[in-house]
Amino acid sequence: MNIQELELLTNDMEKTAVFYGEVIGLPIISQSESSIAFAAGATKLIFRRSKEEAPVYHFAFDIPKNTLFEAYAWMERKTVILEVIPPEKIADFYNWNAKSLYFYDKNGNVLEFITRYNLDTKSDKKFDGNSIVSVSEIGLVSQNIALLSDEIYDRFGVSVFPMQPKLDKFIVLGTETGLFTLSDEGRDWYPTTVKAMPFWKKITFSNKDKIYVWETNN
Repeated sequence: MNIQELELLTNDMEKTAVFYGEVIGLPIISQSESSIAFAAGATKLIFRRSKEEAPVYHFAFDIPKNTLFEAYAWMERKTVILEVIPPEKIADFYNWNAKSLYFYDKNGNVLEFITRYNLDTKSDKKFDGNSIVSVSEIGLVSQNIALLSDEIYDRFGVSVFPMQPKLDKFIVLGTETGLFTLSDEGRDWYPTTVKAMPFWKKITFSNKDKIYVWETNN
């Protein structure tokens, strides 16, 4: 699975433009009073202005597999890297063969840089915003994630991620190149105390040679 476009809400377009355009350094594709679009590697990341109070999401950027510590040092100069298991700030997902670092954007979204060692993403370029491979994960929230998981499989053919066993409050669907991370409503987004809540989003993704456009309030 690959996430080709991800459209989210923001109630502060100015902070969004500064953080993703200047702090992370994503190229701006287009900008208007109502929306702004960035190139996050292979993914078009769009934020749409909303009056909804404090929409908060969790999503992840894939980075090249040999750049984790360079990316850490680069982001540490720009923002606070969150502790995972204090005082550690690098999460080791050994069953995924992946490592991550986490930080907030200016609107309170929980962001992640993740490197997946099974993928051929090595880069010899100095790390910056153009090094990002894609948006590889987006969090979905429901009061019944087992039902949501079944609905996604029935509708799109996206099955459970084989590297992550299903849990009562957390289910992961997709492949290493693109994942839906399903969280029980009210559960903390790892590694924070930010509660997972459902907010509108629009996802354009490919799975098994088909392209889907999904607008959801999960």
